Amino acid sequence: MMGQDGTLAERAYAGIVEIINRDQLQVGDRLPSESRLADRFGISRTIVREALVRLAADGITEARRGAGSYVKSRPSERWGAHMSMSELSATLGTYEVRFVLEAEAARLAAMRRSPEQMAEINRALADLRTSLLSSDPAHDEDWALHRAIVKATANPAFLASFDLLHDEVDQILRAGVDISRSRPPEAIQTMMREHEIIVEAIRAGDADGAALAMRWHLTQGRKRLMP
Repeated sequence: MMGQDGTLAERAYAGIVEIINRDQLQVGDRLPSESRLADRFGISRTIVREALVRLAADGITEARRGAGSYVKSRPSERWGAHMSMSELSATLGTYEVRFVLEAEAARLAAMRRSPEQMAEINRALADLRTSLLSSDPAHDEDWALHRAIVKATANPAFLASFDLLHDEVDQILRAGVDISRSRPPEAIQTMMREHEIIVEAIRAGDADGAALAMRWHLTQGRKRLMP
């Protein structure tokens, strides 16, 4: 979303999330119609529709043909400790880029990683395990592992592209660990196992397995940001 329309659509996105949270809408509940939302926000239905498309892409709402939009999942209220709801659209939007960039990076890393790069990935995995299974912050270690995998593509363009996402990904990693730690211990163990499966596939030179494992991890990561 670009320009003024992008700003309006992001405001509408945040406003709809606020309606879901404030009105305690549950999964399966119907959202107000596009025309009612447009009147409420003082914007065009086109902009509301753009916000709803973005919400559906992020798994928060779903459109039912001829029946409007419904709540599919509710963003965790713990998001508020990490960012304002106005940033939610842009931050979650990075997942679409990460699905493409990091899944392919994991595939190439499995094919190209040098012994030194594999050692760096192994060290990053060990550091993440230590941090995740303690009460220490783990977002820096999480970032370092993902970055080591991207670096192992031996393609500087992948690394430059990934580094551009740092601020948004950092917020996601902070929130993801915080939200997971508020849940039963299995949540953190599952997160750790997802990383281990990616690294195991890279170590084995399993390109397709590494790409699938990375995409699965990112898909589950986005789900963890919901209650």
